[in-house]
Amino acid sequence: MIILLQTASETISKSVQNYYYELLDILPRIALGILVIVVGVLIAKLLTSIYKKRILKKAEDPLMARFLVQAIKIIFVLISILLALEVAGLSGVATGILTAAGGAAIILGFAFQDIGKNFLAGIILAFNRPFNVNDTIMVGELFGKVKALNFRYTHIKTSDGRDIFVPNSDVLTKAVENYTADGYFRNEFIVGIGYEDNIEDAKAAIQDILDNHPEIVHDDVHDNFVIENELSASTVNLKVFFWVETLDYRKSSRVLRGLIIKQVKELLDEKGFNLPANITELKLYKNEEDIPLRVRKDPRDFNYDKPQ
Repeated sequence: MIILLQTASETISKSVQNYYYELLDILPRIALGILVIVVGVLIAKLLTSIYKKRILKKAEDPLMARFLVQAIKIIFVLISILLALEVAGLSGVATGILTAAGGAAIILGFAFQDIGKNFLAGIILAFNRPFNVNDTIMVGELFGKVKALNFRYTHIKTSDGRDIFVPNSDVLTKAVENYTADGYFRNEFIVGIGYEDNIEDAKAAIQDILDNHPEIVHDDVHDNFVIENELSASTVNLKVFFWVETLDYRKSSRVLRGLIIKQVKELLDEKGFNLPANITELKLYKNEEDIPLRVRKDPRDFNYDKPQ
């Protein structure tokens, strides 16, 4: 029994010594592998920063350029890790990691379907999408200016300053409205005039504003016009259509629209057109009492009531 214990003890001791010497032999290679990873990551950052400036300067599609820069950086880092394993003498480990990664990708694909969908959608959008950087878009109920495209989400900034990160799968599967794709957007608003007013004169006055305003688009393709829209309860509603450039969507679509409305209102006032408000009608049926009304005496009549 004692002999068996001594033999086992010697075997364990020799195994520990062997592992120790093997560790001493492989330790420099492990250190060199770590150094390769660190150097590889630094080189990846340096190269991507250089190429990012050049690509963004020459690229017609900034979103695509940023996406490619991110992809290049990830590829460099992965190559550095594989080289480090090879230098450390762990090529078998590298093969095992790649094999395990393939199996894990299948398992994680089912476990994290949404992340996988967004990642694949990001790749598709990098090569084919209905918008570009600084385009104003609407995805579902989200409205804003495109700032960046990443692997998992699209970054848009709303006009009130909120940063919204829309999952790429939503951008790919939902309807995307692009308000600035061709650089033009048609604005519209309704103005009501009185039934006693001349409709053609009102239309001509508004059309004159549309034809002479310097910030409204005037060409053969984009028409600016006024039409009769509705006979409402107390007004004849005219609808005004005019085209604007959308290099700055907020200014052209909102600020300029307000200025045109103001100009139309002031001109119609000046020309004597009535701009009535909605009329409210009160009805009393047979089984209802009269509405109590109190008539206030005009203060200007106070002196007439005094005895002379």
